[in-house]
Amino acid sequence: MQAYSSEEQEDGETVESMEGEQAESVSEKESACVVSNGAATEAAAAAPAKKKQVSEMDMMKERFAKLLLGEDMSGGGKGVSSALALSNALTNLAASVFGEQCKLEPMSEDRKARWVREVGWLVSVTDYIVEFVASEQKGKDGTNMEIMVTQQRKDLLMNIPALRKLDTMLLDTLDNFKNEQEYWYVSKDAEESEKGFQRGDKWWLPTIKVPPKGLSEDSRIFLQKQKESVVQVLKASMAINAQILSDMDVPESYMETLPKFLSTLDLSSELKVVDIKNRIEASIVIWKRKMNHKDAKASWGFTVSTEKRELFEERLETILLLLKHQFPGLPQSSLDITKIQYNKDVGLAILESYSRVLETLANTVMSRIEDVLYADSMAQESATGTAPTESNIPGTGDEPAEKMSCAANTPTSRTLLDFMGWGVEPNEAQVK
Repeated sequence: MQAYSSEEQEDGETVESMEGEQAESVSEKESACVVSNGAATEAAAAAPAKKKQVSEMDMMKERFAKLLLGEDMSGGGKGVSSALALSNALTNLAASVFGEQCKLEPMSEDRKARWVREVGWLVSVTDYIVEFVASEQKGKDGTNMEIMVTQQRKDLLMNIPALRKLDTMLLDTLDNFKNEQEYWYVSKDAEESEKGFQRGDKWWLPTIKVPPKGLSEDSRIFLQKQKESVVQVLKASMAINAQILSDMDVPESYMETLPKFLSTLDLSSELKVVDIKNRIEASIVIWKRKMNHKDAKASWGFTVSTEKRELFEERLETILLLLKHQFPGLPQSSLDITKIQYNKDVGLAILESYSRVLETLANTVMSRIEDVLYADSMAQESATGTAPTESNIPGTGDEPAEKMSCAANTPTSRTLLDFMGWGVEPNEAQVK
């Protein structure tokens, strides 16, 4: 009995040990399955992110391949320069992203992400445009020595962060209109009775409707603050763009097609203002070249001193700046287009195109704000039966032709000669 019990006990212990080993084996398999399932889940979750990263990398490679080929995918060597290719890439990107900005509303997340991502790609080229600068370094023996190190070119180092900040300010301004509910847009295809107000003949834009008595005071203050912010962005981007264009060399092809100088100003239409701007810029180029080539005096019909020419140049540049601020929606002049086309400096090309697209976007956003303010002023006029005050009437934004017409029909408007003080010197009888 004892032997049997002992054997039975041994058999029982053996069975129990076998069951324990099987249980441990099962638990190990289960844990392995759990681990493998967890790893599979993590891998499945990481797959879309990796796939997205790969697709973005492929997009970037394709984009830069086109830039390296100068937009000539045939490889026939008929492409444009790298500088112009980058300038066109930024311009086309802005047109595709902001081309449908018809309302005061935040950008969609997809469009915003695309803009930030692809602008970063294009602007990243400037990280490798460097210059040598002096720097102090301490040696092992404690002595100071001067060495040359590379640093991003000064104009890029100053302007790229400024442009990125202006870019962020514009996107933040659009985001501020997320919860604006006091006005709404009506499709341009709606019935006439349902349509709201719209400045000028902007048939391609939806009309704006506001409450019968106009916007609340808080909403007006909000719109004015947003407009002031956009105006600051517009002025800053215009200043950067003007400076970059002035730094670009004047192509010889432009010198060969310079028009004669015109001494009268006519602001009756947009085309005439652009023509005046072209002629003024031509005069500036002529005077600058004249001062650099003193031996060419015989080509001038009259002799003008260097001091006089510098004064004329300064006055004309002032007028150009005033024209650009007065009519921000003007097309580019012939000189600007020629400089951009023949420019070979990649850094200047990126700065010019980036500042130009920000200037265009800021002008568009400002115009959309003024559209709402115009609808508000018209609603107030309809409710009270009185004309809105001058402070409530917004500017014309991207409608320079209307302002030009008003300026041309003003009896007291002066000519270019009057503005610059180039009028004929008064004789003794007039002085008396």
